[in-house]
Amino acid sequence: MSEVVIKVESLSKQYRLGLVGTGTLVHDINIWWHKIRGKENPNLKIDATKGESNDLIWALKDINFEVKRGEVLGIIGKNGAGKSTLLKILSKVTQPATGSIKIKGRIASLLEVGTGFHPELTGRENVFLNGAIMGMTKAEIARKFDEIVDFSGVEKYIDTPVKRYSSGMYVRLAFAVAAHLEPEILIVDEVLAVGDAEFQKKCLGKMKDVSGQGRTVLFVSHNMGVISAICTKAIWLEKGIIKMNGPTEKVITTYLDPEEKQFTRTIKNEMRVRGNKAVEFFECTILNLSEAKKNFFVIGEDIRLDFLVESKTTEDVGFWLIIRDREGKPILCSHQKDYTKQNISPGRYVVSYQTNGISLLPGNYFVTAGVLNYSYTNFFEWVENCQSFEVLPAFKNGNKYDGRLGVVMQAANWEVVKHD
Repeated sequence: MSEVVIKVESLSKQYRLGLVGTGTLVHDINIWWHKIRGKENPNLKIDATKGESNDLIWALKDINFEVKRGEVLGIIGKNGAGKSTLLKILSKVTQPATGSIKIKGRIASLLEVGTGFHPELTGRENVFLNGAIMGMTKAEIARKFDEIVDFSGVEKYIDTPVKRYSSGMYVRLAFAVAAHLEPEILIVDEVLAVGDAEFQKKCLGKMKDVSGQGRTVLFVSHNMGVISAICTKAIWLEKGIIKMNGPTEKVITTYLDPEEKQFTRTIKNEMRVRGNKAVEFFECTILNLSEAKKNFFVIGEDIRLDFLVESKTTEDVGFWLIIRDREGKPILCSHQKDYTKQNISPGRYVVSYQTNGISLLPGNYFVTAGVLNYSYTNFFEWVENCQSFEVLPAFKNGNKYDGRLGVVMQAANWEVVKHD
């Protein structure tokens, strides 16, 4: 039986809106006085039987779960569900109001861009600083240094102060440090969304490797495909409480089920990955080419997606779309820029996309979409999981699916000519 390395019991966290810290010098001295006497902070005594008031809000309420050695735990839920707060408490960035946490092993956390980095120090110096904070010797860090730098891909800038790094470079180096300095427990928030697709793939592979070595991973993401691909268990948080805890596929299916029945899905804030909202998505409707709303299709049936968007700018833009499988792997992509130049001005539009002669084989698929300026240097909008659908194991002509290999089937002209 695997050893329990994280045990959380009756964990709650309550915030007072509008205040930073305790608010007064008297309160701060009171906390300090109780601390040096080894007594409980009186400001953490919160009555868990009371609900929220106008200035108090429960970020987490009566959370209980266990994580065993070698498990990869996915934590899902909408924005404001308490996911990041939970990771911050586990990482000891903030204290709980009530409850207890028991952790066995050394923790490495990647909660936001540049976590634990000193902006004035170089990348090299920050690698050694982070390793020292984790309790590693200089010799241990030096042994892993080349591997860390190679994984991060920032070797050219390793002796440059990290304050000059882009957000993507920050994440590359921070993740490389967190994953390679051999923590028993690795905690990763949605920060990986900042990196490019190739680096995200490397990170996911590394997290699989870490768990395969008997270490434990806690991972927060809005990408259900990625959660499905790497997590052995999942927790669904909603409004600070655990809505469901169990096998990944069962939790994801239950989490997505209410939305999968919505042929027109509202674009919610938790779907938005990045963008300056100069062009903003509001809805995504899924239909067939007869304009019937549906989210179940057969092989060979073309799919149409209508996006309701609003522009606040006058500019040449390019809409784009990616269809991913349940593992989060991109299966199909389309960029409007490849076919036409699109000018847009302030107002509301319906942007339509439809497949054309490309057939997805049976499975569940998730839609990612967005829009950039025409030079592809500025993101206006990027939304994940804005729609989903299933392809059934049957062909449009009525034939039964025969289990052929691959994920995409394309219609093509075949010709056989006798060779003399």
